[in-house]
Amino acid sequence: MSVWDSIVGQDQVVARLRAVASGDPKAIAQSWLICGPPGSGRSNVARAFAAALESPTHGLSDEPERSSEQVLAGTHPDVSVLATDKITIGIDEVRDLIETSEQTPSIAPWRIIVIEDVDRMLERTTNVLLKEIEEPSPHTIWLLCAPSPEDVLPTIRSRTRIVNLAVPSTQAVAKFLETHDHIEPKTAARAARLAEGHIGVARLYATNERVMSDRAELVSGVLNLRRASDAVLLAGRLIDNAKAQAQSDVEDQAAKQEAEFRHVNGLGEKDRIPPKLRSAFNQIGKKTEIKRRATRRSRDVLDRDLNTIASIYRDVAVLQNNAEQSVGLINLENRSSITNLAESLTRQGVVDRLDAVSVARRRLNGNSNQTILFEALFCALLP
Repeated sequence: MSVWDSIVGQDQVVARLRAVASGDPKAIAQSWLICGPPGSGRSNVARAFAAALESPTHGLSDEPERSSEQVLAGTHPDVSVLATDKITIGIDEVRDLIETSEQTPSIAPWRIIVIEDVDRMLERTTNVLLKEIEEPSPHTIWLLCAPSPEDVLPTIRSRTRIVNLAVPSTQAVAKFLETHDHIEPKTAARAARLAEGHIGVARLYATNERVMSDRAELVSGVLNLRRASDAVLLAGRLIDNAKAQAQSDVEDQAAKQEAEFRHVNGLGEKDRIPPKLRSAFNQIGKKTEIKRRATRRSRDVLDRDLNTIASIYRDVAVLQNNAEQSVGLINLENRSSITNLAESLTRQGVVDRLDAVSVARRRLNGNSNQTILFEALFCALLP
């Protein structure tokens, strides 16, 4: 299994990075910025690149290698990954990474530091990172991930080698679901279409009936908005669903982490946790930690809901411009209602509603009151 097998729809990028990993080590840039929209797989690309750099065969082998498997599993001693579920990346976390980056690699050619969502850094945190990006330790490679180069301060951007990812095609995502997750072709095709190129969301739609049901309910609710009371009720249901889904996701994640903790430490499912490990184990299921993760996860779910809402008006615009044959509809299941909406709205009305979704997204990222935010949005969508 190649380190690149999990990368979807990025053939040109994969070819470029494979060539870099197998080239002269002295010519490899030590600071990289991997950019792509949500779901394009930028974090997966960073991990695959790290695995190729640490691989004895430079990731060219089709057979599993221990070093590559460790990198992809997050257990390689010379590869550190900072992935946060918080709104911002803390300055202390970055300082710890910098300290790690200055250590000589223990078993591999490189000490590699991966920072997901580097755009979540405040400016003062980015300034702490700047010197290391500009003058890395001789055996250290930095792999930063962000939605776009513009989301990163120019001082960082100008000191990195930029890799831009494309949005994977619906066909590529569907094929990935069929091949890697053994999803039935019809289900895979529908999930890929509704996810709009977002691999993680497509996998969620294909495997979680509740998430798919919540999406269908949201689309139906938006298409049936008629009065302000509808907007208030829909906002309430949306937020309740997001909180419930987030809580369930976080609890499932905590359960998996607890099981992994037991496995790593040679403990059975019902074995008592030894006193020396109890503090670390309890931290996994700590209520305040789960609540914080659920809050962040709820924001992610609501952000995905905004994508769903925007997809409705995108489809309306497609019909108004007679472009269905060339670009297709996302919400095919609701074609009849979307056709009626396309006939009742002006083109400017569609633009205004897409703008309202963009405003709601900025307010969500700005920590606005979520109930008021979505009530205002749904009122703005009323016919």
